[in-house]
Amino acid sequence: MQPDNANLNIVSLVSVGRHPQSGRQRRAEQDARAVELGMTLNAERLTVLHAGDPQEPSLRSYAGVGLSAMQVLKIGAKDDAVISIADYLQGNKPDILLTGVRAESGESSGMMPYLLAEKLGWPVVPRIADIVSVEKGVAEVLLALPRGQRRALKVALPFVASVDNAAPEARQSAYGPGMRAEIKAQTVAAVADTARSEWIEAPAKPKPKRLKVVKAKTAADRFKAATAKPQGASGKVVKEGSAREMAQEIFNLLLEEKVIK
Repeated sequence: MQPDNANLNIVSLVSVGRHPQSGRQRRAEQDARAVELGMTLNAERLTVLHAGDPQEPSLRSYAGVGLSAMQVLKIGAKDDAVISIADYLQGNKPDILLTGVRAESGESSGMMPYLLAEKLGWPVVPRIADIVSVEKGVAEVLLALPRGQRRALKVALPFVASVDNAAPEARQSAYGPGMRAEIKAQTVAAVADTARSEWIEAPAKPKPKRLKVVKAKTAADRFKAATAKPQGASGKVVKEGSAREMAQEIFNLLLEEKVIK
């Protein structure tokens, strides 16, 4: 641990996660990694912050990693969390704000770190894998790039960082410590999100599957692509029949490939 870490004030923003298969509420994977990174930097001066319902059971799974307390800004489901969180941060002035890249439930737009950075006037560093050191008010950060690559950069405090899945995995949560942790609820002056009150939320649906596009450069390649046996076993060649029957076969194929619904 670097010498400057002892004086760091860190806030880790957490949300209610949702399991991708069962849909059950849980701690969000990226938010849990953000908490883990904050504890590695300075567990004694880490504040884990949530905006929402203080009675939410999944918050205990964050506290179960060894937190003695969590801070919750009590707002409604239709209230604008950005305004309440920004007001809290302006009053407490942390050095580093850690968030996940994207929430697992709700709007899940990935805009939270950017909106908070804009309101606070801080720089934002997206998709970090680690914070290597903090010295003389400057942090050295590792960005997570595709294919396991990393890029090092330096950013002045204070700043907002979204934590990628490439960051160290969060430690296991224990039930007992999570239940013993104190949930410090704070009632704030919430502002209703008028646009969101008109939304209709529904489970996300899988995107249509694209048909394979063959990019052949030579006549031999085009002939091979045209005569190759398809990978799927449901392929069918229709040589006889009416135009309606042939069109129906094409329509059935598009349904099977999930190009249309």
